[in-house]
Amino acid sequence: MIKTQLSDEVLVKQYLQGSEIALEALIKRHEQRIYSYIYTIVKNEHIANDVFQDTFMKIVKTLKGGKYNEEGKFINWSMRIAHNLAIDHFRHKKRMPLVRGGEDYDIFDTIDMKEESMEDKMIYSQIKKDIVKLVDYLPADQKEVLKMRMYFEMSFKDIAEETNVSINTALGRMRYALINLRKLAEEKNIQLTM
Repeated sequence: MIKTQLSDEVLVKQYLQGSEIALEALIKRHEQRIYSYIYTIVKNEHIANDVFQDTFMKIVKTLKGGKYNEEGKFINWSMRIAHNLAIDHFRHKKRMPLVRGGEDYDIFDTIDMKEESMEDKMIYSQIKKDIVKLVDYLPADQKEVLKMRMYFEMSFKDIAEETNVSINTALGRMRYALINLRKLAEEKNIQLTM
């Protein structure tokens, strides 16, 4: 049977039994999607190439180490590795701003402010802090979708695949996250505009 017709599961098993051709088939099958995803995070071709290579080196190391578990899809598992390595790249280069405790990328640090007065800076800083606090009150599923969409600029299709839900469910979670943020802001008397 031609390798491209085999499932990812079969190719992984064949690779673990010594077939390098099976690994090549897995890489060829998923390289475009994984590379594109990495590029959307790092927005630099050279860095994306480095992270892509690191991703497959980690995939190979994990497979050979017997630590791969087949409960999830190979592509989802690979995308998580790529995602983590892309984020690690920024953390190591200290180019990704961190929010309280180093957990999350702060998209608000990438937005240019129109006015540079000290008062505007203080208000803007407070709004950012308030939004970060409000996001913590969201249910976990809504918080996850919001972060994937807003912080990592993932498409709803990719979010759906990453979280193992339908696109409509991902869209619904985002909608409810925004609705809940507005309600929370009103309940806590927080002004989110300048």
